[in-house]
Amino acid sequence: MTSIAVIDYGMGNLRSVSKALEHVAPDAEVLVTSDPEIVRQAERVVFPGQGAMPDCMRELDGRGLRPAVLEAARTKPFLGICIGLQMLFERSEEGDTAGLGVFPGTVKRFPPQAMKDAQGGKLKVPHMGWNEVMQTGPHALWRGIADANRYYFVHSYYVEAGAPELVAGYSVYAFPFTCAVAQDNIFAVQFHPEKSQTAGLALLANFVTWNP
Repeated sequence: MTSIAVIDYGMGNLRSVSKALEHVAPDAEVLVTSDPEIVRQAERVVFPGQGAMPDCMRELDGRGLRPAVLEAARTKPFLGICIGLQMLFERSEEGDTAGLGVFPGTVKRFPPQAMKDAQGGKLKVPHMGWNEVMQTGPHALWRGIADANRYYFVHSYYVEAGAPELVAGYSVYAFPFTCAVAQDNIFAVQFHPEKSQTAGLALLANFVTWNP
């Protein structure tokens, strides 16, 4: 039986993530935890969250979770979701906040002046709702999932990866932006797979069986 730690650092309701994992992996042990030792012992780690980057980093450090997160990101199947993607990068424009620095790159705010659709109409920030995700190539977590499937987003900031080979998927909201990255044992997404119906659940099911 595989064990999956869902990291709880006090930012966001993690019930939907844990319930989705239990749905796709009924035999797995899904542990929502803020205990670094449980994170270290788990076979797989999910790093979700919502909220402002400065608050997220402060809460993560306040619970003493940074070393366990960094160790997991080096050593075991690791899935970042939403702010969990953004925190893996070096820095965010939100509060000029330093991230975990696992990946090179910056988290940037959608620029209001550039947010127009193809007809010139104004697009709202945050980017909220369903949008297509284009896969940049094959990956175990995309297995069995058609390209250009729609996933659910809620965010005002996006990642600008410092290495193009990190990009596993992108979406378009006024302009193309990275919404999935992958390297070795890490896969991280801006959208919410737990709220993305069939395609999102398929991605989570692929994560549960992924052996990078």
